[in-house]
Amino acid sequence: MKVLLAEDEKDLNDVLSAMLTHSGYEVDSVLNGAEAVEHAKNNVYDAIVMDIMMPVMDGITALKEIRSRMNMTPVLLLTAKTEVSDRITGLDAGADDYLTKPFAMGELLARVRALTRRHNTYTPRILTVENVTLNLENAELSCLNSISLATKEIHLMELLMSNPEVIFSSEEIVNRIWQDDEDADSELVWMYISFLRNKLKAVGSSLQITGERGGSFCLTSINI
Repeated sequence: MKVLLAEDEKDLNDVLSAMLTHSGYEVDSVLNGAEAVEHAKNNVYDAIVMDIMMPVMDGITALKEIRSRMNMTPVLLLTAKTEVSDRITGLDAGADDYLTKPFAMGELLARVRALTRRHNTYTPRILTVENVTLNLENAELSCLNSISLATKEIHLMELLMSNPEVIFSSEEIVNRIWQDDEDADSELVWMYISFLRNKLKAVGSSLQITGERGGSFCLTSINI
């Protein structure tokens, strides 16, 4: 699992990064809210751990920016503030949980585990981006009309629609969609991307999948 850690205290950042890594997480660490927003825009995470009081952009502002991009990655806020109103502000901004400093490292790990468990066991039955709807139960892609999707098409479309504007390399897609297939490669990814491009056009979608064969791909608006 991959975690984004945003904490401006360098020593604490190093300790938390080491602890999360030792616990089996892949960690990207940054030192301010602006960097957190940029990383969240360009990567997919299973959880975000973010301090509220940071330079350049504070955690609350960064969280609001992340949520404005339809990114629903679970977020744990770290705060030195104990006032109830401050906690409410964080939760209202889109945080899933908060932890007041100082805290026990074991408790932070438990909170992260709880967040990732809830996130990974809940799959929305219907995803909507702009004028396109993906019904996971019926394996159907809909816009002006509807079309059926094969199993891997569903999984790939779900990945892209859950993370619009996020760029995925062919390797990342293979690891996420074909992790149990040793023969899967960039050519297989390209084949399925081509299938989905044709189906998006067939339903009259306002979305497109950008990218070239063997490279990276991104679901974005045709109007961008």
